[in-house]
Amino acid sequence: MPTQQEIEFQAAAFRRLQKHLMEDRTDVQNIDMMNLTGFCRNCLSRWYAEAAAEKGVDISKDAARELFYGMTMEAWKRDYQTDATGDQQKTFEKSFAENVGKT
Repeated sequence: MPTQQEIEFQAAAFRRLQKHLMEDRTDVQNIDMMNLTGFCRNCLSRWYAEAAAEKGVDISKDAARELFYGMTMEAWKRDYQTDATGDQQKTFEKSFAENVGKT
């Protein structure tokens, strides 16, 4: 079981990752993250909501996503999302099946 200090350090690292993706690297597309790492901002928001649900706290999909986008999904798409290429979409289908489809 992690100590309180370890939990605090983990939370700080998590908050830094969240800020990095929300503010520092808005140029990084979710599809590229998923294709390279097997997770993206949507995965992080889903994991957050799942952790909350395990503790009896209901967080909507949209509310959880706002935590990782710093805005609504619609605003993010409008301001930062670019169109995916055919190759990106093919790679995504495989990555999604391997990483998200199995959960």
